[in-house]
Amino acid sequence: MKIRILIADDHTIVRTGLERMIADEEDMEVVGSVADGNAAYEETMRLKPDVVIMDLNMPPGQNGMVATSRIKQKLPDVKILILSMHDDREYVFRVLQAGASGYLLKSSADMDFISAIRTVHRGEAYLYPRATRFLIENFTKEANQHPGEETLYEKLSDREKEVLAYTAQGYANKEIADMLYLSVKTIEANKVKIMEKLQLKTRHELVKYALKHGLLSNEKEI
Repeated sequence: MKIRILIADDHTIVRTGLERMIADEEDMEVVGSVADGNAAYEETMRLKPDVVIMDLNMPPGQNGMVATSRIKQKLPDVKILILSMHDDREYVFRVLQAGASGYLLKSSADMDFISAIRTVHRGEAYLYPRATRFLIENFTKEANQHPGEETLYEKLSDREKEVLAYTAQGYANKEIADMLYLSVKTIEANKVKIMEKLQLKTRHELVKYALKHGLLSNEKEI
């Protein structure tokens, strides 16, 4: 089954370029294309796409930030990939808080767009490299402010700690499975247990835990 995608961007040339790019992928299809946040919300409610590619700034009318928050309140399972020209930590934090699954710069390569779509569709987060560093720096600051904070880390088995480390470093389930000589299903089961034991809900919280325990010292180059 193809990944159903809605594109929301106020520039016709951007929408057209994305449509052409996606048309070349056998596992994807564009089901809608709109030029502002209000239309993005309305068409998402009507079409219920798997992924919405959302421009952050779409004047006049409702911007991508507000549209993202509205969509996630009504359809939490819809994945939203933010498209922006802003390489700014404040924008990154705000869109993640609004419920976006990913943040991608408009200057990114074509294959990065395609990879980002597939990644958020799988339920994983996608951030461009500098955005990941923003999060790590922020978590480092918080960790230093609360050096005595108790964690649930020691409840994890040695295998779960390995899976946690690789996940926080950006490796996909298949990559982790290959490195640990396990099945993808086993990795997925480990992740469920990790999230339960650490009482976490998002990958960003997971990265914070990994950072506190020194698991990002050899992070994957992205």
